[in-house]
Amino acid sequence: MVGLGGIVVIGETPSDADRIVADAIERGVNYVDVAPSYGKGEAEATLGHALKGRRDRVFLACKTTCRDRAGAAAELRESLARLGTDHVDLYQLHALQDVQKDLEAALAPGGAIEAFRAAREQGLTRFLGFSAHTAEAALAAIRTGLFDTILYPVNVVCHHQAAFDQEVLAEARQHGLGILALKAMARTPWPAGKPAAERPFRKCWYEPISDPAEAALALRWTLAQGVTAALPPGDARLFHIALNVAAKDRPLLPEEDQALRQLAAGLVPLFRRPAATP
Repeated sequence: MVGLGGIVVIGETPSDADRIVADAIERGVNYVDVAPSYGKGEAEATLGHALKGRRDRVFLACKTTCRDRAGAAAELRESLARLGTDHVDLYQLHALQDVQKDLEAALAPGGAIEAFRAAREQGLTRFLGFSAHTAEAALAAIRTGLFDTILYPVNVVCHHQAAFDQEVLAEARQHGLGILALKAMARTPWPAGKPAAERPFRKCWYEPISDPAEAALALRWTLAQGVTAALPPGDARLFHIALNVAAKDRPLLPEEDQALRQLAAGLVPLFRRPAATP
């Protein structure tokens, strides 16, 4: 239910990264997600070392922000080399936001989708997917029928404060996509002007829910939305909280759901649907 995001191992020593990965796998984690943009390849190289002798025990997902065929193909080869594997299980168009600039460009002649199809034919990947940070891009990608999975924010604050996920999740289920959840333990944007050096979780571009009890409720809420798996924030401390929660996951009680509604009521969501134009 809980995956290991590559950002978790950025900045860790090789021995600490090996320990984090080994412990996660021993506790049942079998979904690992990474991208070449995470630490400019550092996450991939570190994971590649940590996965030696363990590669066959995980479902390995990677991504590309390239929208052209040549760029996506080259980036996949570089990722495979850093990861020390001959294939990934899932290759994803990363960070779709604008339908025209991102999705339509990738699907046009000479676009990244051609590299994706070729990679699947060559055995370099088993499945094709995408990640998105806007509902418009996510819905458009789902409706193409080209993808097996969606990686998308499924967050209690965005749900209650911005109705950000309902339509997308319903559409993904209708098309039979695997649903991978982002931002389950996200709280709100960092306060404006707060330097990164002063943030207690420097690898998080948003303020995470760090209180263990609140984080547990938020993660359990996400897991209850019919997702295949959820990726916790890229911090080892928060990742371990998520592991402990998943090991004891149970349905939310009515009073717990009400506590989450109250928590969300006072927070600014990370993502919103744009206002409809008249």
